[in-house]
Amino acid sequence: MTCKAAFVYSEEFRTYRFRDDHPFNQLRVTLAYELLQSIGSITEQDLIPPRMATEEELLLVHEKPYVDAIKKASSGSLSEEEGYEFGVGTEDTPMFNGMHEASSLLVGGTLSAVDAVLQDKVDHALNLGGGLHHGFQRKASGFCIYNDGAVAIQYIREHYQAKVLYIDTDAHHGDGVQWAFYDDPNVCTLSVHETGRYLFPGTGNVNERGIKEGYGYSFNIPVDAFTEDESFMHVYETAFRKVTEYFKPDVIITQNGADAHVLDPLTHLCCTSKLYEFIPKLAHNLAHEYCDGKWIALGGGGYDIWRVVPRAWAQIWNIMAHDKPAEGDIPKDWLDKWQPKAPVQLPSSWHDHQGLYKEIPRKAEITEKNEKVLEKAMQFIQLKHNLPK
Repeated sequence: MTCKAAFVYSEEFRTYRFRDDHPFNQLRVTLAYELLQSIGSITEQDLIPPRMATEEELLLVHEKPYVDAIKKASSGSLSEEEGYEFGVGTEDTPMFNGMHEASSLLVGGTLSAVDAVLQDKVDHALNLGGGLHHGFQRKASGFCIYNDGAVAIQYIREHYQAKVLYIDTDAHHGDGVQWAFYDDPNVCTLSVHETGRYLFPGTGNVNERGIKEGYGYSFNIPVDAFTEDESFMHVYETAFRKVTEYFKPDVIITQNGADAHVLDPLTHLCCTSKLYEFIPKLAHNLAHEYCDGKWIALGGGGYDIWRVVPRAWAQIWNIMAHDKPAEGDIPKDWLDKWQPKAPVQLPSSWHDHQGLYKEIPRKAEITEKNEKVLEKAMQFIQLKHNLPK
């Protein structure tokens, strides 16, 4: 199927930049976009510009003192001591000039995607500049200042009264979005991530299921370190299908961090390009099956910005707009432009080569462990609906 899709893009996304040596670098959005251009997969007609989120929209999730603090930091007038209270000025999330405006643009980009889909202008929309899932009501965390996913979900609830299923496949737990809707039965969150035993933020345990009316609408599957494609894909597909059938959403939002890849410098998972074709393919199919196609996809983590993220994120668009991933060689013009700027050898193919990493000796044990975690995570649905295993 060929679907009507929109790609939210602006060069201004790159103004969200902490410092030159910081791992979070939005150049990866430009790299993905230009890779799509180089294969003729995207045209100017597919683009929609992001708008700036208003303060009122930011306050759907974030508290006023926090937004005021970010504005002060943005102009260089927030002290280091004041910043620590709000999680800025840290090693992970340093202050930078214009941070309020840069962050508001990322949120506005996600709201632009939401309106395009829920006003039936397009079936799907992609904002690779978004996916900043660690932002809290009054605190920045994990490279994230404003939480565009959480703001978007609350915006959907208030403006469209739709039930939202949020799926997060970043290697880091989608904590900020989960906690924002932990007591809300109209928002269901599912996060598949590396166990917090080894990795920031240390949350996302199976027993985090929600509270009050929201109990039973939060799902977490913390996979073991060194998990490979097959196990990750099995866990993701099984959980996504069961949770979607259980919740029956009106719209699906996916956060597409590309940091479960074996080359990512900040995580300990062993997945490859196979995973990043599979993830959007399933989201696409389930959106059509349950939500009349209503699917909004966001970016997220991903810190090998040269070898991994451009290919992984470009495949989201290829599947979203054309229902098939790109294959074969990476175009020479893209390689010629970016190889001189890259500190590593760029991949020449859309697919990772065999033997990218050494054999994992604990593969069977890791796979079995992940299966048990999956069963435990899905146990609530089994009990509530007596679904077959």
